[in-house]
Amino acid sequence: MDITTDSAQEVWHRLDDPGSYEWWYFDAEDERQGISLVFIWFDGFPFSPFYMRHYDQWRSRRRGESPRPGHYAGFSFQMYENGREVVNFIREGQDAEFGCGPSGVGVRFGNNRFEYDGPTDMFLLSVDFEFPARGKRVKGSFTFRPRHRFDYRRRHNGVESGAHRHQWLLSVPKADVEGELVIDGHPTGGRSSIRFDGRGYHDHNLGTMPMHEYYGRWYWGRVFAGRYDLVYYVVFFRDPGITPLAVALVNDNETGRQHILDQLSFREEQMAKGVFAPFHGRELRFAAEGFSLEVSHRRVLDAGPFYLRFSSNYSLRLDGEDVDAAEGISEFLNPAALRSPVMRFFTSSRVLRDGETSAMYRYYNFFKHQFDWLNRKKL
Repeated sequence: MDITTDSAQEVWHRLDDPGSYEWWYFDAEDERQGISLVFIWFDGFPFSPFYMRHYDQWRSRRRGESPRPGHYAGFSFQMYENGREVVNFIREGQDAEFGCGPSGVGVRFGNNRFEYDGPTDMFLLSVDFEFPARGKRVKGSFTFRPRHRFDYRRRHNGVESGAHRHQWLLSVPKADVEGELVIDGHPTGGRSSIRFDGRGYHDHNLGTMPMHEYYGRWYWGRVFAGRYDLVYYVVFFRDPGITPLAVALVNDNETGRQHILDQLSFREEQMAKGVFAPFHGRELRFAAEGFSLEVSHRRVLDAGPFYLRFSSNYSLRLDGEDVDAAEGISEFLNPAALRSPVMRFFTSSRVLRDGETSAMYRYYNFFKHQFDWLNRKKL
């Protein structure tokens, strides 16, 4: 397992191993308007029930053709308003839909793309898609301007078998985000134009084998708390004999000093599980010399068989000084559900796959569309 901030790793790695994956993740929040946005581009959608079904059939020799990640590329866009889902769009397609941007840093899927502009040190994002299942058309453009970066590299020895590689690139721990978004059909039958002005985050992940064969579970999150910005990352491996990897990175916005803590103790507390939500800790505690962090998951923003997104409370103590409590975003992933044909069936309710039909997708989005209609006066 590699952790890096090396900007050279931002490029598309063109992985071709069966079950491999790569994604670029952008997350932004406009606190004044109560709006959160998530953009993800995938080369090999690791949560795809169709990709994992193909992989299982290939591994068991029931299917001769190996599952190439390019056959399961995708794009995902989520919008939350005051903690409630407004758009939850995931589409999978073939190689022709996915490609690299002209600068070498950036990719596209259909009419949705991002690229990096070196002279201005900005990421430029644009989205343009139809969401027929919810009666929506979404179009917008955004800029992510980094506020600061870290310089850190670490290889977690003893985990990998030699042939496989997994990597987390913390590209932009904090960015100023501006943009405009137009949603036709928001509320149903209407049009909404949003001018976005907030803060964001960008990272990039890849692996050369399916996640459920390598990871046990992981937590990660970020908080912008006035003087301090913090990112944390904890990963448990499928082999319980391997020590979990925990890292916290703190930026002091007043002094410019950065703290990188990778010799941390970590505890999960108040363990919980929902009907379709994975087993997870509601309280997280980190400690090192001169440092402590408590994360309390306050409200669930998104939930699925393997993924949870929270609005969380953070309490930080650094160099003997208590930092004012703050709110931030936390996420949790347990890929074990990706092994379950039953959970894959339910996961398909969110994924629009070219050439595939899914009753779950139709029913899930039908009820979500009705929910939107019933609540249109609140939007």
